[in-house]
Amino acid sequence: MISDSLPYDQWIEDALRGVVHQALLHTSVHGLPGDHHFYLTFRTGAEGVRIAPELRAEHPDEMTIVLQHQFWDLEVDDEAFRVSLNFHGRPQRLHVPFSALTAFGDPSVNFGMQLKTVGVGAAEQEEASEQDAPPADAESDAAAAEANDAGQPESETGEVVALDAFRKK
Repeated sequence: MISDSLPYDQWIEDALRGVVHQALLHTSVHGLPGDHHFYLTFRTGAEGVRIAPELRAEHPDEMTIVLQHQFWDLEVDDEAFRVSLNFHGRPQRLHVPFSALTAFGDPSVNFGMQLKTVGVGAAEQEEASEQDAPPADAESDAAAAEANDAGQPESETGEVVALDAFRKK
């Protein structure tokens, strides 16, 4: 049966992953220019992800890596990228399919995007998004605003922090 609607959401996801692909491909050939560096977040249990067992045990759901000064042997093809990084003083080779990516950022130019995990059902994707998002509680937002107005720091509750706050201006 033919669907009556065009899959715009899938086309957008494909285009966004294409941006990551191009950025990594450019980097594999030319290196990182200037202050550029990448934050790549991926689902460690996604199909095709190959990482050391101790890294998977340490990061059973999701992992963020940074490509900046110390990464080696970046290889990029149409489906995945491979890179070597040091973890706990030991080099490790990672193989990450683009379909496993959930976020990409280059804080040096204030660029970032969230990606839907390919092959994950809508309910699982929504659950993952809800876990990543801070709670929408009007009372706690009002209390935080009052604390800030009074010069008191907000409580430290493991809130999500945007990388833009640490960007060089």
